[in-house]
Amino acid sequence: MYNSELDIETSLRCSVCNNTKEKLMKILPDEINYICINCLIKQYFLYKIYFNFHRDQTANHLCFTPQDIKHYLDKYLIGQKQAKKIISVSIYNHYKRLILHEQKIKINKSNILIIGNTGTGKTLLAKSLSRCLNIPLAIVDATSLTEAGYVGEDVESILAILLQKANYDLHLAEKGIIFLDEIDKISKKNINNPSITRDVSGEGVQQALLKLLEGSHVNISTQIGRKHPEKQTVSINTKNILFISGGTFAGLEQIISNRLDASEIGFKNKNQKKKKDLLSNLKSEDLITFGLIPELIGRFPIRCNLNNFTKKEYKEMLFSPNNSILKQYKQMFKFDQMDFVFTKDAIDTIIKNAIKLNIGARGLSYICEKIFHQYTFSLEGLKNKTIQITKKVVNKMRL
Repeated sequence: MYNSELDIETSLRCSVCNNTKEKLMKILPDEINYICINCLIKQYFLYKIYFNFHRDQTANHLCFTPQDIKHYLDKYLIGQKQAKKIISVSIYNHYKRLILHEQKIKINKSNILIIGNTGTGKTLLAKSLSRCLNIPLAIVDATSLTEAGYVGEDVESILAILLQKANYDLHLAEKGIIFLDEIDKISKKNINNPSITRDVSGEGVQQALLKLLEGSHVNISTQIGRKHPEKQTVSINTKNILFISGGTFAGLEQIISNRLDASEIGFKNKNQKKKKDLLSNLKSEDLITFGLIPELIGRFPIRCNLNNFTKKEYKEMLFSPNNSILKQYKQMFKFDQMDFVFTKDAIDTIIKNAIKLNIGARGLSYICEKIFHQYTFSLEGLKNKTIQITKKVVNKMRL
């Protein structure tokens, strides 16, 4: 199946990075698709999934496991072990379904609903999955969607965004992922976001999403924007597009608490432990009470919640991930021939302040940005030096 011959033709490009200078390896003998040695070595896991879904349409097995997906997600997202396990198995089953699509027994699509506070990694999880599977990802803010006839984006426009992300490759777009962010903001009669230019109840948007989530042929414009009779259209099948929705669902815990009759008054409450994990007791009726219609909820059979980070996870977030905040700043400071080190007290102070902000990983970004801003502005006198960040320096930021 693999061709080990190396091709040095400069007219060919790597199918992953578009590089023409490196030696290229042919993926399949019958197709002109190549991968460079660097991508093969550095992104082996990425490559084998890319090969399985984009090149070998005759494969009757998957060349990766749910553990492989979780291992990849662990490189970018700290904590959330249970959620990553659920999503890894869901992704594995989704693409196993694509291979078995010609079988007599049809396997239904399982879209995913992620519930978690801001900064807990909902969007990062979707982006990491997109990199892991090397497929197009469209991230759409659900608050911008409206029912036809109102000011805003039509629901079908999210498919146009996905098609654009796939470089207008229709076959590739039909295997992509759409991440609907802020899905909780289209709940019925949402008094937190009143507007005179959109469907105020939000139910119209939910109804319009149903046919996309279930799987159907939809005619969309190849250009992003409002529908127009003169725009070129294309038919896209959504039955194999995986929809992942995320939202904070503020107030949902109170709804669950009321259903469980969990009292919030008194000392040494017997339900104290249960209150901490209220989202683990989530039922469809709670989401209906929140404002989502039953038909929409039924199209998200897989649900998981993201927990707030612990002190240990905040510390790991600063150093461990491949794209950790401090690694990003190290790279930027290296460009200016500078470096920095943190004292233990400084790290503890940063984490303490991030927890107080209660905005998850974004709190770390906010604090680090304030700390490094002054040094970046005064970089002329700091070249070829190592800056020590102490507790005193952090406290001066008045976070």
